[in-house]
Amino acid sequence: MFGYITVNKPELLVKDFDVYRAYYCGLCHALKKRLGKRAQLTLSYDMTFLAMLLTGLYEPKTEHVNRVCLLHPAAKHPTYENEYLDYAADMNLLLSYYNLMDDWKDDRNVKSRILAVSLRPAVGEIKERYPRQTEAVRRYLRRLGRCEQEAAEDLDYVAGLTGEMLGELFVYQEDTWSSLLRRMGFFLGKFIYLMDALEDIDKDRKNGLYNPWEAMSRQPGFSKNAEDILTMMMGECSLAFEQLPILKNTAILRNVLYSGVWSKYEKIKENQKHV
Repeated sequence: MFGYITVNKPELLVKDFDVYRAYYCGLCHALKKRLGKRAQLTLSYDMTFLAMLLTGLYEPKTEHVNRVCLLHPAAKHPTYENEYLDYAADMNLLLSYYNLMDDWKDDRNVKSRILAVSLRPAVGEIKERYPRQTEAVRRYLRRLGRCEQEAAEDLDYVAGLTGEMLGELFVYQEDTWSSLLRRMGFFLGKFIYLMDALEDIDKDRKNGLYNPWEAMSRQPGFSKNAEDILTMMMGECSLAFEQLPILKNTAILRNVLYSGVWSKYEKIKENQKHV
């Protein structure tokens, strides 16, 4: 998973963070229902955001349940349950499975293969329920692998592959809002890919690995150019979000889009003088 779509906790009210944590715990429980503890190992903040976004948009019936878990055995804590948390859990498993298999293919990472194989029973059912999303993930990994092999320098095209894939995952169903959800996921996906590559640029250069920023990083003004590109991606993503008729948990969703996703960027700038 990506790991960039998270809240900026210091900027959230305590009550809002409690709601966010209830969605996170709800996603964890939804994963456990599918395949037990193995599935919970794939838990991510990225799909927590998706569950909150779709819940806010479609306003489904949502159950509020207090549960005890292994990480919090002393007391029960609130969790939410609804169909969009279930959907987010399915997308979480789908992405994790194909990423793990890709790790096995590229690096012969035995741990990745073992976990991927353990996820197959659930992933097989997800493929049948969501063929469009499944094909989007598979196509994305094929095309991205080709770009890496060819050391593609077209930054916009390469980042767009992640954007296209995430855009399909953001669309739960084709309806009035699907075009805005797809556009939102597209630009958020591009942002995530570029942020991840920016964080890895020093490591990739040292190890002789492909990085889409490499050519631009050797040009004057790279720091400002990179920040301008990232800002443009999130600007387009946020513009699509603001056109959706969401009233519930908007403070949390805006915290993620306007602050949370940038938290990692600030850390990258601290660690890399050229960024």
